[in-house]
Amino acid sequence: MKIYLDGKFVDEADAKVSVFDHGVLYGDGVFEGIRLYDGNIFRLEEHLERLEYSAKAILLTLPLTRAEMSEATAETCRQNGLRDAYIRLVVTRGVGDLGLSPWSCSKPTVFIIASKIALYPQEHYDKGLAIVTVPTRRINPSALPPTIKSLNYLNNILAKIEARQFGALEAIMLNDQGYVAECTADNIFVVHKGVLATPSATQGALKGITRGAVFDIAAELGVPVRETNLTRYDVWCADECFLTGTGAEVIPVVKLDGRDIGDGRPGDVTRRVAASFKRRVRIEGTKI
Repeated sequence: MKIYLDGKFVDEADAKVSVFDHGVLYGDGVFEGIRLYDGNIFRLEEHLERLEYSAKAILLTLPLTRAEMSEATAETCRQNGLRDAYIRLVVTRGVGDLGLSPWSCSKPTVFIIASKIALYPQEHYDKGLAIVTVPTRRINPSALPPTIKSLNYLNNILAKIEARQFGALEAIMLNDQGYVAECTADNIFVVHKGVLATPSATQGALKGITRGAVFDIAAELGVPVRETNLTRYDVWCADECFLTGTGAEVIPVVKLDGRDIGDGRPGDVTRRVAASFKRRVRIEGTKI
């Protein structure tokens, strides 16, 4: 496997980051998870725009232009002969001293990995997931805005551990007000009486690229969609539920906290959204 590292393509064994890099020491950096489908990088421009916004928010100057970042991402896929892949694009603050001060880091580190991913077994796409609500709460947006896709994922990791302890593959995280924020790695949607609803970023949800695609798909299908406050009760009593994410794509949820959602099977809206998404991924993006 070839890894892009600061302008060069190196073997996996030689792709090394300094122990003094502030991405390692403090989680100081930003990243994007991106998908390649049949030689098409899905919504690459949107991913790079979000990367730029995340970097700007933490006062991190990207060392590459958007065009250079786009080409580096595409070339990483070409170097590895990939047509379908998961891409991880990471920009850290770079090497600095042992203090917190970001200005001790003279140059950001950029690395890009293109490989395979299978977040959930196929049976769960066919029959749906059973998920749980976990005790760990989503970080308050006033402490760390969820719109910044940073390397600080310990909050989500703690929730993921709890999900596994409860025997689930994924879990809902509530915010400090008790409203649904998102799952550990995915956005969440519910369908109730023909309306598609999802938490807003102000409730702690990441503005996911796949989430945005679902908004477009809903308009195409004529399904009303809104951002709103959701409680666990709203999910329990929904007609349908599904999760979205770069890794997860669109996956149905049929049970939360031991309660069947709807009739306990993937619903019609969920199936239509998933089918439309599968068609879009091969035409919306950047050809490598």
